[in-house]
Amino acid sequence: MSNLRAMQTFDKGKLQINVLTAVGAEPIKDAKVTVSYTGNPTQTVEELETDESGQTPTIELNTPPLELSMEPSDRQPYAEYTIVVTAPGYRPMDISGIAVLPEETAIQPVNLRSNDVVGPEGENIVIGANTLFGNYPPKIPEAEIKPVSETGEIVLSRVVVPEYIIVHDGAPTDSTAPEYYIRYRDYIKNVASSEIYATWPDASLRANILAIMSFTLNRVYTEWYRNQGYNFTITSSTAYDHKFIYGRNIYSNISQIVDEMFANYLSRPGVRQPILTQYCDGQNVTCPNWMTQWGSKFLADQGYSAIEILRYYYGSSMFINTADEISGVPASWPGSDLQVGSQGPKVRQMQEQLNRIAQSYPALPTIRADGIFGPATREAVERFQSVFGLPVTGTVDFRTWYRISEIYVAVSRIAELY
Repeated sequence: MSNLRAMQTFDKGKLQINVLTAVGAEPIKDAKVTVSYTGNPTQTVEELETDESGQTPTIELNTPPLELSMEPSDRQPYAEYTIVVTAPGYRPMDISGIAVLPEETAIQPVNLRSNDVVGPEGENIVIGANTLFGNYPPKIPEAEIKPVSETGEIVLSRVVVPEYIIVHDGAPTDSTAPEYYIRYRDYIKNVASSEIYATWPDASLRANILAIMSFTLNRVYTEWYRNQGYNFTITSSTAYDHKFIYGRNIYSNISQIVDEMFANYLSRPGVRQPILTQYCDGQNVTCPNWMTQWGSKFLADQGYSAIEILRYYYGSSMFINTADEISGVPASWPGSDLQVGSQGPKVRQMQEQLNRIAQSYPALPTIRADGIFGPATREAVERFQSVFGLPVTGTVDFRTWYRISEIYVAVSRIAELY
């Protein structure tokens, strides 16, 4: 890497802001968004407005050079931006520290509270540093498999991907820490965006995301904290679990990988529970027999696949498994892609869900729910994929099916509140 280039040039990253109601289901049209540098919040960089799907245009912003995120450095490899969001009838929100990486798209969710809701006049969120750059405590080692004789006795009979988990935003014993009710997939996307760099090779992203998911599902499966008398699923402390940062931005490529893989976890032969896959950065902290984050990146540079990276660190007996059940969705994945020419009850169900989503997201066309996947259905699927950050293929694959189900459940539930 050229130190001269790192000091004198900028690269470009992208940012899109998605503005929804506080329950996270209804888009807010015509919200005003002001973008500035976090280090100079009085100097406006962009002024944006949301469309009928609650989304701003995707804008290009200056970032540090790409090389800074490709090897350990004492220079921050991402730029930090601040946004102020306002909309009639809603309380304003100020978010600072939005991390924009070169050559990647950062997605910043914003959930505005109605003026009718009792609470503060506005909300200020400060996003903390990525764990590869910030100063966080190292993981306290634990056994990767929890024996049933210990505290944390296994009580579930099978591995279930939960719809929501409860995140305790601090150490387990900190009774003052707030707790957040977060969708499982949103939690995984948040942690991955907080702990690795989205600029890394695809195989390293997948290896780290699999480790994060398996660790989290071990906490779910063993009900680890509940069996210690706590009422939460997992903490945000890196000494105990992973770094979850409330209100932070995620990245488009990480989001797509999680949507594709969220039902997976890591297993060993003869072990029912997901493996508690612990790791460290491999630079500031060493951790023999665990994966190192920087090491996973360097192996991916050499052409290692995700499973080869994981086996390099955790041993050849590690394999990728799939959960027995995904909770909180109306019906499970049909087992094969739905596309033009497909017919049957699964197509009809998908069409009915898209029509319900279209009531909240007018950018989606209403279609005939006849169980026949024709050109109009393909157009509706393409529009859905475009709005919700999926590859626009017009085919309902695994991740599109479950994303439709997730949004359908969200907009249906908010309707039940009124």
